[in-house]
Amino acid sequence: MGNRLSRIYTRTGDDGSTGLGDGTRVPKDSPRVEAYGTVDETNSAVGVVLSSLALPPRITQCLTDIQHDLFDLGGELCIPGHVMIKAAQIERLEKELDGFNEELPPLKEFILPGGGQAAAACHLARAICRRAERRCWSLARVESVSPEALKYLNRLSDLLFVIARVLARGAAGEVVWRRTNPP
Repeated sequence: MGNRLSRIYTRTGDDGSTGLGDGTRVPKDSPRVEAYGTVDETNSAVGVVLSSLALPPRITQCLTDIQHDLFDLGGELCIPGHVMIKAAQIERLEKELDGFNEELPPLKEFILPGGGQAAAACHLARAICRRAERRCWSLARVESVSPEALKYLNRLSDLLFVIARVLARGAAGEVVWRRTNPP
């Protein structure tokens, strides 16, 4: 499996550029780097959720699978034209989403991000995932991005919302938003 870094710093990025997976040098703030960087942030945020104590095994397995997918997605985005996210991964997310959502009462009001430490961390992961999706759409406006990558992030943010609801109901409970200044 390719070369591994034996040294973490290379000094090649000191000029504000970074290397893509195909060796191309691009600015560190290019849309492609923004896209895969925010996918990496999403993966890290999912890791924070996974570090929570006493997660149900079903959620732990689901989030671990997602971390592997996000690593694949980051790899896909850092190599222009490379595709790793497949329809089957999106279908798996949809199946998980439907399964977790079945256990929940219908949502009639907006809820505040929170509901315990694990649920709050999952809401943060959802918000970062939404940003990753926006960054990928920005990239897709100027370069090719696979439709599956974009769909994956859209489904993932929905799934993270539902998992946050499941976790909140098992902890502090959901807090319903109340309008500060009703009309």
